[in-house]
Amino acid sequence: MSDGLPTLNAATEGLIHITIPVGMLQCNCSIIGDPVSREALVIDPGDEVNRILDLLGRHKLTVKAIVSTHAHIDHVGGLCKLHRYTGAPVLMHRDDLPLYQAMEMQAAFLGVHPPDLTEIDQLLKEGDSLHWGSFEAQVIHTPGHTPGSVSLYLPHDTGKVTPAGELKRITVKDEAGEEVSIAQLLKQSVSKNLPAENGDTDQAPTIVAPDEAVKIMKPVPQLFSGDTLFAGSIGRTDLWGGSLDQIMKSLRTKLMGLPDETVVYPGHGPVTTIGHERELNPFLRPE
Repeated sequence: MSDGLPTLNAATEGLIHITIPVGMLQCNCSIIGDPVSREALVIDPGDEVNRILDLLGRHKLTVKAIVSTHAHIDHVGGLCKLHRYTGAPVLMHRDDLPLYQAMEMQAAFLGVHPPDLTEIDQLLKEGDSLHWGSFEAQVIHTPGHTPGSVSLYLPHDTGKVTPAGELKRITVKDEAGEEVSIAQLLKQSVSKNLPAENGDTDQAPTIVAPDEAVKIMKPVPQLFSGDTLFAGSIGRTDLWGGSLDQIMKSLRTKLMGLPDETVVYPGHGPVTTIGHERELNPFLRPE
């Protein structure tokens, strides 16, 4: 894929948002920037840091913080290099520090060379607020995939998003270059991404995320869910520190309490919404 066509790229009056899949397991790395201050968060720089740096430079963004939603190797492989080049602090939940420090074990499991580690500058916790430019993200501790998994929630009124018109829709371009609605994309996700037992979907789902822009036409809440919630599935719980009971509690008592219109950017695969997952995700249907 050309770096000129990031997988997800939303730009409005108040938001620069680029998401690209990086590394062997295609972790979604997100850049969220304020177009006025040019400050940005980088979420889950798992690999391919040169691509991330190129996008930051192209949009003239300064990294205010580097956030890890959890410490699996495919999400943290680029932390050290990105910190080295930008000087931005690295943020992670305390409960995932042992997992981060066991990088050689994780690398051996995948048969790859372990990445360099860096110091964690700030330990995240439930209720923390992250600020950059005019934006704010709320930290939600969502253990289950890992003990220290977190999600970042941007309320609909964060930043300076001041849309024109009455449109409230999200559209994407599919692999053929045709524009499709988010509803169509979500239907495709459900039909082609039926989850394995126990939510074993740490890799990207079958549907490839679109090659063109996701255009947010009206401000809606946004959630960066890491590997806790996917389109049509949930994160696997059979790796280090995973717990099915914990992830279900995180989903039902925290993420499912968010507004239905919340757009979810998972750690792998295509976008979804809280309402869509509440209705159709087989793991989240009423018991």
